[in-house]
Amino acid sequence: MNYKETWTFLDNLQFFKIKLGLESMRMFLEGLGSPEKGLKFVHIAGTNGKGSVAVTLLTLLSKAGYKVGLYTSPHLSSVRERFRINNEYIPEEEFAEEGSRIHGILAGRQITYFEFTTALALLWFARRKVDLVILEVGLGGRLDATNVITPLVSVITNVSMDHEMYLGNTLAEIAGEKAGVIKQGVPVISGVGTGETEDERIVLSIIERFCKEKRTPLFLHGRDFFVEPTGEGRWDYWAMKRKGGCRLREKIRGLSSNLKGKYQLLNSGLALATLEILEQYGFSVDNGIIRSGLKEVSWPGRLESFCLSRDNGTLVDCTSKDCLRYLLDGAHNPAGVVSLCEALENDYEYDRLILVWAAMSDKDFRTSLPQLGRLAGVIIFTRLEYERSARPEQMFQLLPAEIQDRVLFEQSFKAALVKAAELAGNNDLICIAGSLYLIGEARRVLRGEII
Repeated sequence: MNYKETWTFLDNLQFFKIKLGLESMRMFLEGLGSPEKGLKFVHIAGTNGKGSVAVTLLTLLSKAGYKVGLYTSPHLSSVRERFRINNEYIPEEEFAEEGSRIHGILAGRQITYFEFTTALALLWFARRKVDLVILEVGLGGRLDATNVITPLVSVITNVSMDHEMYLGNTLAEIAGEKAGVIKQGVPVISGVGTGETEDERIVLSIIERFCKEKRTPLFLHGRDFFVEPTGEGRWDYWAMKRKGGCRLREKIRGLSSNLKGKYQLLNSGLALATLEILEQYGFSVDNGIIRSGLKEVSWPGRLESFCLSRDNGTLVDCTSKDCLRYLLDGAHNPAGVVSLCEALENDYEYDRLILVWAAMSDKDFRTSLPQLGRLAGVIIFTRLEYERSARPEQMFQLLPAEIQDRVLFEQSFKAALVKAAELAGNNDLICIAGSLYLIGEARRVLRGEII
């Protein structure tokens, strides 16, 4: 198959059908020669921040001279975004080659979209003989297709309510699924908190129990390592001193990251703590590379801001007199929306917020969407052309009566963008959020195919 044929075959694998379980994935990989067995991994689970931690690690390790594979999901504009080695996305020819190899051994057997892409990533990384693979969990952890590997270190960024249809209806159930990535004796880095709130205590008790059962060390942000804001976008990292952590550095002062949002401080800290564990396996990154590399980290669709000319839609400097200001954020669960609200209130200046929102129907935004809606002067509800996309009328019902008069409805996303541009003044901010699929479509429409 060529690239287009491979992508078409992949899209036909019932894209929105999710199947959790590991046995079929293990058997499938055996048929491909078990490419995962020759690779070294960092495995990243959690509700939010997985991609930010992963891309930060990729940037710092590749800048230090290592050949690092990165597998993330979902993609925004092109399926090739899921597969990356350092700064290179998988070439179309190699995507087709590895995809054809998978197709050839299926012999009519059914696998899921995510199983296919996970296998393709492992094949490509093994063929390219990378030094390390950063593997992001797709859904949950315990039964996720990526959980067939044994990593050097596991990361659990945080745990909050998400994907209840598949992971459980309580925080304890969801934490148990995320903790399923914990392996015997493999160190765990986590940002789930130290038990200051009831939710933190619930999640932490689950993570600690799994670690105790697996006899694995647990390193927590706020207890074993710290990120401390120092003002003007800078922060200090306090390194781990407890047994099992690297003691080569006690503190790195005056750091700053290219990633926007207060919550990204924790994600950067998780990445640096992970580097401390990796140093014991020969992956060394000095402080100078950390300092400069953090300023180069880029993760599209997460508080991504840019300005476009009203005349021709080209990218322009945001100081231009007549331009449209955009903020794209993949906030697709309640915790992500809360972080977006915090950023809008503290990190951006604008006269009026115009919110363009579309979400999947299996997401629960009953609490967080009204919070975001109160910040907006205009709310434009639309929907994506996916089976799971929520209807605008469903989302409207989530808003309190006092802000429902701010709502407009557009049945297509392109129409919603046109309406937002018509309404926006030069000092207004058009915020597009609610789904990573929405962000991918926004980037295609507004900025063209990125890769």
